[in-house]
Amino acid sequence: MSEELPGHLREDNLTEETKTLISSLPSNKDFLGMLYNYQGCWYYPNTLLGVLNFQKGFKPQETDIVIASFPKSGTTWLKALTVALLERSKNSSSDVPHPLQSDNPHGLVPFLETNLYLNSSTPDLTKFSSPRLFSTHMPLHTLQAPFKDSSPCKIVYVCRDVKDVLVSLWHFSGVGYFGPIWENVLTYWRGSLEDPKHVLFMRYEEMKSEPAAQVKRLEEFLGCPFTEEEEDQGCVDKILELCSLRSLSSMEINKTGKTSNNVHHSNFFRKGEVGDSKNHLTPEMENNIDMIMEEKYKGSGLKY
Repeated sequence: MSEELPGHLREDNLTEETKTLISSLPSNKDFLGMLYNYQGCWYYPNTLLGVLNFQKGFKPQETDIVIASFPKSGTTWLKALTVALLERSKNSSSDVPHPLQSDNPHGLVPFLETNLYLNSSTPDLTKFSSPRLFSTHMPLHTLQAPFKDSSPCKIVYVCRDVKDVLVSLWHFSGVGYFGPIWENVLTYWRGSLEDPKHVLFMRYEEMKSEPAAQVKRLEEFLGCPFTEEEEDQGCVDKILELCSLRSLSSMEINKTGKTSNNVHHSNFFRKGEVGDSKNHLTPEMENNIDMIMEEKYKGSGLKY
């Protein structure tokens, strides 16, 4: 999700404590402005304020579900699938429009740090019914900071080949933050090993190659398994069709709508292909990236 003037700090309503914290952080600069490293992750200042607001004010509920990812890793698709899985029991009537036909997946599952908590540590969350659906690009340790004194919620993380992420991110905005990507991925990978009941690690490539099996993994983790009757009625295939790139991109809301940050919904639906990086990167570039990622993942048990 983009934000207005991301590299420039809003100083209105900043406490002295916040100003002192930000001034003490490692910083860098790109063509959009300043980047700050907080808890091992790089943020533009306005997003950083959203992170700080979230950590200060978020009150988790045990039934909360958080969709997590590094940007452009299959987030939109995973949000749509999650919404469809949880809504299937409510949407028995064909007269009632499906939520995915009324709003973009990012509107239905808003980002914590770049949307809900961007301007306040106490946003109104009363419109969210249980289970509340949120999303984030923050690394796991930053996301879990408010969870210390409460039961953990369920977190679903999707990981994608970094070469395809790079190309998708470039097409989307030409800018990347929330990195380093390997640190983002590894926090959730380790979290899924340490607490598999609360952290599910999914791969975009597996979601593409075996979608039905991966949707069943997701619904079992979320605690909303398909009944035998649903399976016989082809419910899995219906959800996959509803959430397909072709279906979502053809919906009127995604052809004409915009996010609260003025991003066209259509921007979230490009190709979604596995291996598209080969059409944009030279073999040498691909090899260099592969070598870097293999080195970063070394010893983690995560296969690249």
